[in-house]
Order: sequence, then C-alpha cells, then structure tokens
Amino acid sequence: MRILLLGKNGQVGWELQRSLAPLGEVIALDRQGEHKEGKLSGDLTDLDGLRQTLRTVKPQVIVNAAAYTAVDRAEEERELATTINASAPGVLADEAKSLNSLLVHYSTDYVFNGSGNTPWKETDTPEPLNHYGASKLAGEHAIQASGCRHLIFRTSWVYAARGRNFLATMAKLIREREVLKVVSDQIGAPTGAELIADVTARALTQIGQNDPSEGLYHLVASGETSWHGYATFIAEWFRAQGFTVQAMPKCIEALPTSKYPTPAMRPLNSRLETSKLQRDFKLRLPDWHEGVSRALGEHIATSI
Repeated sequence: MRILLLGKNGQVGWELQRSLAPLGEVIALDRQGEHKEGKLSGDLTDLDGLRQTLRTVKPQVIVNAAAYTAVDRAEEERELATTINASAPGVLADEAKSLNSLLVHYSTDYVFNGSGNTPWKETDTPEPLNHYGASKLAGEHAIQASGCRHLIFRTSWVYAARGRNFLATMAKLIREREVLKVVSDQIGAPTGAELIADVTARALTQIGQNDPSEGLYHLVASGETSWHGYATFIAEWFRAQGFTVQAMPKCIEALPTSKYPTPAMRPLNSRLETSKLQRDFKLRLPDWHEGVSRALGEHIATSI
C-alpha cells in the first residue's frame, strides 16, 4: 500500500507517521514538501502543486492531517482558512476520485452549533457558529460531492504530548500561577492524537480487507468533561505524581463562556456520539482520562 500523508509535523500527523508505517510505504510531507523522491508539494495553499504531487505519487491512500486550526484568527483570515480547509480537500478528493484512491480526512465538532446536552450523531444537521467550523464543513461537503472513496473523522479537543495545545498550556501554567480561570460550560472529550492515529490505522487495515465501512464517523475518547474539569484533572495528576504546583485544584476558578469573550463563538456542547465508529470497526474507545495521563507523563519526560 502506498500512502501519502499530508501535515506530517502536526499533532495528528506526527502520530500517523508511526501508526501508518506498518501498513506500507508512507510518503510524509509537511508544507515544504521535501522528500527523497524530489520536490513535492504538501502546502494546502498550493492547489496546483497538490494536484501535481498526487499525480506523481499515485497513492492508494491519501491521509490529510493538515488544516487551518487557528479558530479565532480564522474570523479575519477567512480566505486562507477556506483555501486550506475547504478548497484543498476538494482538490484532494477530485484527484482521489481519478486515482480510485481512498481519502482520509479529519474534521471537527465545530461543525455543530453546540445546542442541547446530548452527543451529536453523524446524521445530525451541522450549523457552525464560526468561520473555522464553516470552512471545515465546506471541506466535508467537497469530499462527499466528489464521489471519491473517503473516510471523514470528526474529532474534538485534540492534544498530544508535543506541540501547542491545552494540555501543554495547563501543564505549564499550574506550575507558574497560583490562580487560574478556566471555562466550565463547554463540554466535550479531550482526544489524543495517538488515539486518532491508531484508529485511523485500524480502519485502513479493515478497509484493506475489502470491508466497505467508508464514510463519515465521529472519533473522540469516551467520557466527557469541561475545560475546567480538564484543567483540574491535570493539576490533580501533577500532585499525585509528587510535582510541586502553584495552582491547587481548588484554586482553578470555573468561568462561564460569557465571561471569556473571543472573536469566534465556541459551541457549548461538543459531545460526539461514537457508537457507529465502535460498531463498524469493532473497537473500544478508552476514557479520556487514560490518554491524558499518558500524554502528561510523556510531556514531562520530554520537557525536563
């Protein structure tokens, strides 16, 4: 199997390099696109370059782990966000259709408006609150409209032991500040890049065995929490491991979203229903505490 991976140095892309390696030849690109086969384009703003790269590589599987993820900045950089999150996936999908390749793409809980308190299903109607969510939804639609073989995984609150994310930020702040204020009325499931990568590899293996399970799936860790609950768990983990912390769990103040205005509106309900994924691919999604604990251990080990 020949796999073209885009976004190799992002949180998910980094883990995909590991999880996809046993499945075949992986050609992994970042924006610069340098590879032993020559100059290839992994830049999602270079649509012509993407087309030429796909026609040169001729992969059986395309895994797009690159995206514009600056949610607030997307309100100003709308054209750039749309190019990366919508136009580029459309190009990938059209070329995948021509090559009869499978396209794997990652989307977000931000395609929903965050109303209610029950998990969103794949069949629920999206209604994004911000341009980031709208651009990701447009990318989904472009892939589906192309008629290419595809897997779209919607996920949420992605973290990893490396890179910039909520976990890394909180791990730093609770050791530096005595008091923190964290939003408490947005609910979702922190989901590790490692889990996303491993589920992707599992899905590709199953589909490679002539399983027809393609389409749209929700992929998040089990359980739910708020950003405040997430931060409190991180502080408790540090204390349990014997580390000195400035911000004790009781000193992390719960803040409503209304008191923390941002350029882009956030959905309050980011819960995603994953029963379809677990049924079709015969897997179990672990509780979010498990992945966060492992990532914190790795984060500390690599930052000392």
